[in-house]
Amino acid sequence: MKKIFNRLSRSGAFSPLDLHFSKLIYRLAGRSGSDGIALAAALVSRNQREGHICLDLSAVADTPVSEDRGTDDLICPALAEWENALRSCGVVGSPGDHVPLILDNKHRLYLCRYWEYQDHLAKRLRERLCAAPPETDMPLLERGLAQFFPDQEPGKTDWQKVAAFTALTRWFCVISGGPGTGKTTTVARILALLLSQAGERRLRIALAAPTGKAAARLQEAILREKEKFDAPLREAITAEASTLHRLLGSIPHSHRFRHDKNNPLPADVVVVDEASMVDLALMSKLVQALKPRSRLILLGDRDQLASVEAGAVLGDICDTGNVHRAACAVRPEDDPGICDAIVQLRKSYRFGGESGIRRISREINAGHGKAALEILNGGAFGDIRWQPLPPRAPELASALRDAVTEGFGGYLERPDDPASVFAAFDSFRILCALRKGPYGAVEVNRLAEEILHARRIIFPGKTWYTGRPVLITRNDYLLKLFNGDVGIALPDPESGGDLRVFFPAGDGAFRKISPVRLPDHETVFAMTVHKSQGSEFDRVLLLLPDRDARVLTRELMYTGITRAVRAVEIRGTEQVFLDAVARPIRRTSGLRDALWGTAAPGDTCRKNGENGAE
Repeated sequence: MKKIFNRLSRSGAFSPLDLHFSKLIYRLAGRSGSDGIALAAALVSRNQREGHICLDLSAVADTPVSEDRGTDDLICPALAEWENALRSCGVVGSPGDHVPLILDNKHRLYLCRYWEYQDHLAKRLRERLCAAPPETDMPLLERGLAQFFPDQEPGKTDWQKVAAFTALTRWFCVISGGPGTGKTTTVARILALLLSQAGERRLRIALAAPTGKAAARLQEAILREKEKFDAPLREAITAEASTLHRLLGSIPHSHRFRHDKNNPLPADVVVVDEASMVDLALMSKLVQALKPRSRLILLGDRDQLASVEAGAVLGDICDTGNVHRAACAVRPEDDPGICDAIVQLRKSYRFGGESGIRRISREINAGHGKAALEILNGGAFGDIRWQPLPPRAPELASALRDAVTEGFGGYLERPDDPASVFAAFDSFRILCALRKGPYGAVEVNRLAEEILHARRIIFPGKTWYTGRPVLITRNDYLLKLFNGDVGIALPDPESGGDLRVFFPAGDGAFRKISPVRLPDHETVFAMTVHKSQGSEFDRVLLLLPDRDARVLTRELMYTGITRAVRAVEIRGTEQVFLDAVARPIRRTSGLRDALWGTAAPGDTCRKNGENGAE
């Protein structure tokens, strides 16, 4: 036992948590334990930390554990030998067993908890896909579609109208699309159509998103859109949105929620925005908390970054990267028809055909790094710009000076007016691919403070100063502050001029909170691309590191660039840019197979509209 763990530790490929878990599994295995069991447990733990749902044994069998080859290379066993050792071990079982590790018939090894999350999510979605469709007054729906989605381009498919029809006639629907394609506009009209169908019957609607910032943006969008409706509908549509954790009812110091399969959400319609940010565990708990006859509508951009936690749920649901038009035309009898529940919005109302942001984001999505770089260097578009990094990290401060001064120089011109401060501040942001390192968000925030201090715009002599922008990084349900919320420290006349951190509260109002009461937070002149999801800014400076890193992916580049509404500048090296665009996110999961593959025995769609959701 000691020898294998010494080798695992020396490999440098595993964290202390991975090693601790491996030792635990080895001890639980008792006499059936082996080096292969210890290695598999360490790899499963590492994969989960890196965002994977499981470990694909076939992908790592006969390969070195560490990418850095050394004198004591630790090689994974051959696949057949490895699986035989695992299946003969008491701590590894088959799907449905209650043991620490689960090995399926496609060489995927799971932590039991994550197998159950995936299994519950797949089954609940399939039940909704197989269910008899909701009762729909088709003449009323046709009139409503004509009212809310009038023909603007005769002869062309209106994908917003298709999305609305899909949402009205199914229990589960995904509306995907890039920035500016009208996802929230569409869902507001969908809610109006659903209320029309309900008539005098009360329709309970829940709006949610994974972060407070995303929830606030969803709420603002629904409020803005519903003002266009007639009075009865306008008053009936709820616009209050919350985080998913708040919707489900977080229980302090527990991974469970108040609402679950035994205490379902009292909602007839649940809309989740920014669904690409939702991890497997949270999405699984959400669908388990839904009533059998409630609609679930997911909004999101399937090409964006996946969740920080394990899973790429929206990508798996949409089978991102594959085309299913032919498969959808001729479907096996037991196929739940998931492709018919997914609508991709195609027309951008934010970026026209002359938009460089639109052109380059399309090339990046397609993995065409050289074509994207040619567009950047070509100078044909005024809304995109490429700048090489300074040759040495110490020169970064001087390279950023003009951009920081121009971007943030005027945000404190009226510190007595929070609305103007926030409007000016949110017009620009520096987005970093990394959090740490000389080109990471932590260091760039320090440099931004130095630059603005030198220009006498801010005076950061101590932790809190007028104009300090902060990003909340931990939910605080008592203060109603959530991960992703941004506040700015300003003098408060009602508190004798003492600093308070102002947070937008909707309808142009602001909440004021003492700095000492804030949950975990960080300065946010710069932020990581991951943290920027659910946000948008007039102008963006996307800063890449000077060398390649595993987190640099096609989805990260796309997400960072599309946070910009008007203009984006990218600073980096050409090789790092090309490497990033060539690297799509690959997260190992069985969810895609469970939804798009052949239905498992006992989980098929029954004839005549029967299903297991009742």
